[in-house]
Amino acid sequence: MASLKQLDAEPRQRVGKGAARATRRDHRVPAVIYGGGQAPVSISLDYNRTNQLIYAGHFLTTVFEIKVGGETIRAIPRDYQLDALRDTPLHVDFLRLSEGATIRVEVPVHFINHEASPGLKQGGALNIVRHAVELIVPADSIPDSLTADLTGLAFNDAVKIHQITLPAGTKTVIQGRDFTIATITPPKAQTAEEAAASAAAAAPAAAAAPAPAAKK
Repeated sequence: MASLKQLDAEPRQRVGKGAARATRRDHRVPAVIYGGGQAPVSISLDYNRTNQLIYAGHFLTTVFEIKVGGETIRAIPRDYQLDALRDTPLHVDFLRLSEGATIRVEVPVHFINHEASPGLKQGGALNIVRHAVELIVPADSIPDSLTADLTGLAFNDAVKIHQITLPAGTKTVIQGRDFTIATITPPKAQTAEEAAASAAAAAPAAAAAPAPAAKK
């Protein structure tokens, strides 16, 4: 399950674009905590710590205890902005979590046992339809990932959502449909154009090869 992490923050007295730019000049990242039936709280985060958390993975499925102004707020990141050129953090949005809250979150899918798939062993390819699945989960038990087992899958077989074990108390946002997570596609057949190109490329080499010696 997703871990609970501590995060220190400072309150922001001023908001707006100018105030956000000033916060970034101080090597901090502007952020806001909203939801839970309470007024939004504007905060700033340490730049290095925020950058590290975002690129460490699982940022949007991690619950944080944010310490700000003598208060601890339990929240989860809902979104973040990166600089278009430098990929550095510009802003983070947090959703406040009340006791017993249930939230909607995207959880990545991990694929295992590639070597046990006959289709992949025979040159097929894993065609991933969904890299993540959107779930409705208790905030206290967000899974880090879902596991899709490729054992026994041949050409044109598919991994469906019913084949993936979901944690207790969890359900998919999409209901009433056994949607596809991934398929095993057979090797690509060579087209007529590709065959002709291969033959044309081979022709000069064949012409340059020495003729076999005549028998005496």
